[in-house]
Parts: sequence; C-alpha cells; structure tokens
Amino acid sequence: MSRRRRTIAVIAPLRHPIREPHAGGLEAMVWDRVRMLRARGHRVLLCAVEGSQFLEDGPAEFRLPAVVWPDERDATDSTFPPGHLERALPALEAALDFIRRHRDTIDLVDNHSLHPQPLTWAGRLGVPVVTTLHTPPLPRLVAAARSAQHHGKLLAVSAHTAAEWREHGVEARVMPNAVDADRWRLGPGGRDLVWFGRIVPEKGVHVAVQAARLTGRRLRIAGRVGDVAYFQEHIRPFLGRGVDYLGPLGQPELADLVGSSACALVTPLWPEPFGLVIAEALATGTPVAAFDTGGVGEVAGTAPAVRLVPMGDAEALARAAGQLASGCHRDRRRTRAEALARFSLDRRAAELETIFDQAGADAWV
Repeated sequence: MSRRRRTIAVIAPLRHPIREPHAGGLEAMVWDRVRMLRARGHRVLLCAVEGSQFLEDGPAEFRLPAVVWPDERDATDSTFPPGHLERALPALEAALDFIRRHRDTIDLVDNHSLHPQPLTWAGRLGVPVVTTLHTPPLPRLVAAARSAQHHGKLLAVSAHTAAEWREHGVEARVMPNAVDADRWRLGPGGRDLVWFGRIVPEKGVHVAVQAARLTGRRLRIAGRVGDVAYFQEHIRPFLGRGVDYLGPLGQPELADLVGSSACALVTPLWPEPFGLVIAEALATGTPVAAFDTGGVGEVAGTAPAVRLVPMGDAEALARAAGQLASGCHRDRRRTRAEALARFSLDRRAAELETIFDQAGADAWV
C-alpha cells in the first residue's frame, strides 16, 4: 500500500453537484472517491459545480456554475440549458489554468469529466493526469483521449468499456467502481421489489414496472428524475397501482430501502458501462435480476444471487425476479461477502494509490 501523501485535484462532471442524494452512479462514485482519498491522508481539491460538498477547502476557481433550467419540465440528462456551456467551459478553463499555475503544489489530477477539455489540457498542465472513462467512446471525447494517453493514465470502469475504447485507438486499464461496505450494510430482505438509479429512458425503469406487475409484487422506485417527460408518460400513470415512487434518497435511506427488498431490478436499455447499482444491491445481501448488456455481466460475475436475462425482455425479467424473491437464494450474508470481496472501496483504494504511483511512468507494471 502506498503511504505517500499527495495533493490531488479531482475534476467532477459539469452537470450535477457532488452531494447526497446523489444524482447518479457517477456522482456517487466521485463523492466516495473524495471521501476515501481524504480518509487515507491525501489533500483533495474538488473541482465541481456549485452546491457540491467538499468545495469549501478548494480554490474559488474550482467552483463551476450550476445547471439551472428556466423550466424544470424541460430538464434532461442529455442536454444543457441554453447558454450554460458558454458559462461552464470558461470556468473549467480557469480551474485547469489554476492547476497549471500551481503544478509545483499539486501532485496529480484525477479526472472524471465527461467533457474533453481536461483531456486536451493534459499535456500542458505539468501534472500527471489519471482519467477514468465512464462512458462508451463518445465522439467528442475520442480524439482528446487518444492524445491524453501520452500524458497520463486512462482507466475504464469495465473490460467491456475498455474494449469499446480500444476499437478507437485508446488503451485503458480496467478499474471497476467500488462500494463502501460501511454505508451499504447487510439488510434483512423483504417482499417488495426495488429499482433505483437515474430515471431516464436508457435505464429502462418502465420495463421494471412491467416486470413487477407480472410478478404481482410491489415495486418501489428511488432516484432522481433525469427526464421529466419520460417520467410523466411512462412511470407516473402506474403510481399507486403496485408502484411507489420514493424520490431521490440519501445514501443511508437508499441502502435501507434496497436491503429491505426481496430483489433489485436492473434494466439498462443501452450498453451499460458498469452497473454500480448491482454491486450496491449485492452489498446489502439483496439479489439482482438484470438485463445482460454492456458491463453488467462483469459486475454480476458468477454470483448465484444474480440472474441475467436478455435486454428488454420483461417476461424473462419477471421470471428471474420471482424466483430470486421467492427465496431460491437465501444466503444474504454470503451474497454480501462475495460482493465486497470484489468491490470493496478499501481494496480499490489501495489499487488506486498504486496507479497514482505509476501515473508518471511510461507503462503499466
């Protein structure tokens, strides 16, 4: 384990604050990253949008403008309000320039931005940059990532994601996301099904609703509405008819919800880069019925508490969820232990510090 204490600039995405309740898995992962690095003695400066936790210890240049929609009914996770990027990108430039000017006191940049700007600056910061690829190879990121791999290290959240980027000439080491065992505790289970995450079309919660109705079990939904029109058309009509929407929950409440459920439904309708909700559910002992797409199979591994079915197949999902919820997999403690053996935040912290040690090297060891 590395014991070198560093000053690390963590760059978050431009869209949502890094705070609870988390806007999504990416924001939860960055929040955990900052807490974990600080707990291990590192000085961490977070560059994130206004309203984020942890900003009080950083320079003013690291406070990026918040996303404000003139009409919340127009809010989506795939676009920005008019004029927002015209404010946000110069602010991000100022933060990167701060890093360049203070390169003698900042040891490393840990980049999680979904915008190419930090990647294009990697060669002129004078500081090693470790970038995590959280998405498929988005066209706006590919060229910048190709260049940045010569000035730092690139990580991918799954082998599936790494393979997608490799097809575009970008090499990345696999570094899966992790779960804080102290916060995602063992739960007692229950009768209801649960779905949690960002409520957007590609996450497929409407298919979870269909599957739950086929099982005859109540479905409890938790998460932030990332596409208002989608929620109003595909989810709201079913509320109160065996479906409850609990809103976005803070992590302790969310862990309690998931841990008191019979089975979690995970329903991505796109090539999911990772699937953090699977690891989180398993950490509470709750089994998972999920669509087999993208990196989902890697997170599931060989866990007997996970059943994978073809993407979009509500009937197959209902059968898998019904079997798991009926008690064919009862050993919740074993489920949790197996999940933490693979996705423990403490274990990942030591691996990450080793990568930070290697960040200035020419090749992986």
